[in-house]
Amino acid sequence: MKLMLTTAAFALAGSLAMAQDVVRMGTEGAYPPWNFINDDGEVDGFERELGDELCARAELTCEWVTNEWDSIIPNLVSGNYDTIIAGMSITDERDEVIDFTQAYTPADPSAYAALSADADLDGGVIAAQTGTIQAGYIAEGGATLIEFATPDETIAAVKNGEADAVLADKSFLAPIVDSDPELSFAGPDVPLGGGVGMGVRETDGELKAAFDAAIQSMKDDGTLNAMIEKWEVSTTW
Repeated sequence: MKLMLTTAAFALAGSLAMAQDVVRMGTEGAYPPWNFINDDGEVDGFERELGDELCARAELTCEWVTNEWDSIIPNLVSGNYDTIIAGMSITDERDEVIDFTQAYTPADPSAYAALSADADLDGGVIAAQTGTIQAGYIAEGGATLIEFATPDETIAAVKNGEADAVLADKSFLAPIVDSDPELSFAGPDVPLGGGVGMGVRETDGELKAAFDAAIQSMKDDGTLNAMIEKWEVSTTW
């Protein structure tokens, strides 16, 4: 039954490709290892490799578009690109505005990074990127939230003393903490979100079905887990 459904979805993708010459893949390009701009000025990272493979399996011609995080959903809705593939956690609030494919990674734990392992996480000033699940979590607690447009700015706020800690995906923070002797993790990990998926417009049901089938095929043959392990972005399925 699963094979029949997947085959049908890929057939649908073929007709979709004929109707839509190019599928524009929107990402931030500033959140390694999920997505970033490499030395050649190209989108790179886990989601570039994943997105290219998904497009190949769905027989879609795709191109990459970068957009700042704080306007990434409005610009999808307005038609500046056709998908969001940018480390975006699936949440009920976002699902009211756009649709999501099935998750392509399980929920990645969030973590605090600070200049001291005993930083005040409950009542201090905590930095987070605007519009993230981490910002929402801090806003609901007792700490003071300070938001920044880019993830790099959240790290800088901790380094210059503007914030006591930053809360972000642990997969983003881990290589930064490992390479910076001034930074360390503080407190326990924080489980947030319902996994990471591709965002599409609510009117693009055929495109969603095509990518759902491609994601499922990568789960079924093990290539998705191999890619997750390669880029160290999450636990595997």
